[in-house]
Amino acid sequence: MKYILLFLLWQFSFQMVAQVRIFNGAISPRTLLAEEKLKKAIKELKLDKKNYSIFLNLQSTLKLQKEALKRDITKEAFTIYANEKNVRITGNDATGILYGCLAYIERLKAVKNFPENLILKDAPEMVLRGQCIGLQKPTYLPGRNVYEYPYTPETFPWFYDKKLWIKVLDSMLENRMNSLYLWNGHPFASLVQLKEYPYAVEVNAETFKKNEEIFQFLTSEADKRGIWVIQMFYNIIVSKPFADFHQIKTQDRERPIVPLIADYTRKSIAAFIEKYPNVGLMVCLGEAMEGTGKDDIEWFTKTIIPGIRDGMKALGLQKEPPVVLRAHDTYAPDVMKAALPIYKNLYTEAKFNGEALTYPRPRGEWAQLHQTLSKLGTVQIENVHILANLEPFRYAAPYFIQQCVIGMHEVMGGNGLHLYPQASYWDWPYSADSISNGKILQIERDWIWYKAWGRYAWKAHRDSAAEIDYWSGVLAGHFGCTSKEGKKILNALEQSGNIAPKLLRRFGITDGNRQTLSLGMLMTQLLNPYRYGLFTLLYTSESPEGEMLLDYADKEWKKEMHIGETPVQIVDEVLLHATISAAGMEEMAPKIKKNKAEFNLFRNDTRCYLLLSIAYCNRINAALQILQFKYDNQLQHLHKAKQFLQDGLTAYQQLALNTSTSYRYANSMQTQQRKIPMRGFNGAYKHWREMEPVFKKEFEIFQHKLDSLQQRKESKIANAKPLIGIQVEGLNGQINLQERTQLFKDTNCPVLAIAPELKGLNALPFSFSRQIANGTHLSFSCTKPITVLVGFFQPERAAFSLDTIYAKAPELETNAGADDYGQAEIKISNAIQLKGLPPVNVHSYTFKAGTHQLQLPKGACLVLGFISANETVPIYNAMLVNDLKNRNMDWLFE
Repeated sequence: MKYILLFLLWQFSFQMVAQVRIFNGAISPRTLLAEEKLKKAIKELKLDKKNYSIFLNLQSTLKLQKEALKRDITKEAFTIYANEKNVRITGNDATGILYGCLAYIERLKAVKNFPENLILKDAPEMVLRGQCIGLQKPTYLPGRNVYEYPYTPETFPWFYDKKLWIKVLDSMLENRMNSLYLWNGHPFASLVQLKEYPYAVEVNAETFKKNEEIFQFLTSEADKRGIWVIQMFYNIIVSKPFADFHQIKTQDRERPIVPLIADYTRKSIAAFIEKYPNVGLMVCLGEAMEGTGKDDIEWFTKTIIPGIRDGMKALGLQKEPPVVLRAHDTYAPDVMKAALPIYKNLYTEAKFNGEALTYPRPRGEWAQLHQTLSKLGTVQIENVHILANLEPFRYAAPYFIQQCVIGMHEVMGGNGLHLYPQASYWDWPYSADSISNGKILQIERDWIWYKAWGRYAWKAHRDSAAEIDYWSGVLAGHFGCTSKEGKKILNALEQSGNIAPKLLRRFGITDGNRQTLSLGMLMTQLLNPYRYGLFTLLYTSESPEGEMLLDYADKEWKKEMHIGETPVQIVDEVLLHATISAAGMEEMAPKIKKNKAEFNLFRNDTRCYLLLSIAYCNRINAALQILQFKYDNQLQHLHKAKQFLQDGLTAYQQLALNTSTSYRYANSMQTQQRKIPMRGFNGAYKHWREMEPVFKKEFEIFQHKLDSLQQRKESKIANAKPLIGIQVEGLNGQINLQERTQLFKDTNCPVLAIAPELKGLNALPFSFSRQIANGTHLSFSCTKPITVLVGFFQPERAAFSLDTIYAKAPELETNAGADDYGQAEIKISNAIQLKGLPPVNVHSYTFKAGTHQLQLPKGACLVLGFISANETVPIYNAMLVNDLKNRNMDWLFE
């Protein structure tokens, strides 16, 4: 009784301090949470103003309708009116009340008292502000393919950690995020059971029950915070038990739509909607199924949407659940045109800067795609995806982030944000940092990242000077220093934030996660990016106008005027950014009084960026010297290049030493999809200490070649050796490959020129028209491992044109299975010239002994022959489309 009496007295005295009342039918889990947070804040701040009332009020329906006529965005809006006696926090909906209470709490903390005469109205600019969590792993599971990760405690122990989910959801609420995306290849077999396909479930009964419980917990706790959970999935993927039962592959990009898989997918979606009607779906049509074309439209309109409607019918739902269409490896405008007449509650999503962060105002055809989607009348969501060029170092540049969000609005027409973790997406929830007392949670390490994107998604256009003051204050409070010192820390972080974006957009191979920028680049990648499957959209759309190294050197030789950003300019800027950033953090280190260990991790990252910048810029300068040698054959350029390479190697060696104890890896994706600077098969080449010997050997080879040139005073490449062709069982009609050979049965396009290595191979002629209509299918057997050489035409065409004449070459940016046979890299570029057709690049597909099926995409391509897998296909530019600009210099490093 004594304790009960004390509790009641405490309750009474607390209510005498400030009463929180909910009115106008506004009681809901969200408003109750708002009330709870208000009471907690008042108690912690020890505010003692008696008889002060706080009214939480839901905007009336009539008022809400009037407001809707005045503004585009009314959801989540709130108004705060405060005087000396009370405060009224009015929301247009329950989330608005919750956000209004959070804004009021921030004001309480700022003034340490109940504010008087306060009038504050606010509403978010972006309709959706979400972050993404991947239920995926750095490497494949045994016996599985890309994206195939069932929901199990063994694979994702953190998924069942309720305390962690509360921490994540609370951090999202603090940053005013209202959507949470869960990414997985085929989640249905972990979350629903189908009576027609009982064998399709991927988890045991105990795990299935746990999945049901945690999913219900997550969605209810998220809803309490105004957060919409969205489950993403890829097409077409089926569960492994389903695939094993029917003796098919779990995913096959070239597989046509078949009734069995369509029925299974439709019923899976229906069961999911019936079980989780408040969870949204995000559909990725491309990547695991064939790219652009009618298959995507048919699958969306005749399988996915009908599945959703089946689930609605089972529940008696009239309101359509929201569905997000991901515009990846599919031409989303055509899909939406077909889908909107039959389903209205659709959103679209597309990558802002590919799988990187490079430029706040994308241009060209990539921007046009976003603009087209934004004009459909639905909400276009801008996806900040993977961030392969930012891994693993901290990124905390609020100004760059603010400019990106402004670009989303002004350039892309976006009105939603879909935010990936700043680093280590594949290793959620932990960062790559190596620390003595365990691992760091991403949401704790990268708190500035999430805070900045959330702030500007809420409101992008804010006064620059005020923003500097705001972030300086945030940093000062966090690290226990003065505002002036906080401003210096902010400047250091802003400077550092320019380094990775500028390096990738001017020197990179791709905007995709097959390149890990922080591990560096091979000299052949800088000198001959086309050999590595250059993704030109990086330069034409995701960068400001400017010049690649090859273009710059060519213009220098021809004495032509340079345009836009140049390599030399970026080298100077990057070194300046890195120097200022590292020096600024060193200067501030003695001033830090709070969170010193965290500050030292930030400081170490700026040191790493300085060393990385020195290494990169020296290698770029070396490349410029070698490109000059390409034109004039003056060995003095190579001698200068040698010194640059030596200085770059020294800096890289120090970087490898600096990261040896501070980071577990550079990139969280550790599969064969990662190609640059080195192939990441089985987790190889994921750390700087693994790359250091590669760069050292590269330097030694160059030094040896330079010594040889000095003695011979000429540069010659060894004579090409023809590859030895072999006959393959099961294939008829092979012909000898020579000049004048006809490789198409129905088109007069003889071979005009051919790389000497390919002469004499046993090629297969095909019908040009049938390849366009049906693709190219090979069935063959071999008793020993063999390699198939395939030629892909390289037409000049727009990035998103629906050109179906030529088969699309393997490309990891859009197809995660594009290197399953080692085919992603170009072996011999400009290798064949056919009359009237574009130049041809040669790729190689390697198969083990056995019986195989090879399905190539729709469109014309060349099957040039078969060789033993033991033979080495040279990697070079045959230059049959010849000009001095494309002269091959790779031999200096190989």
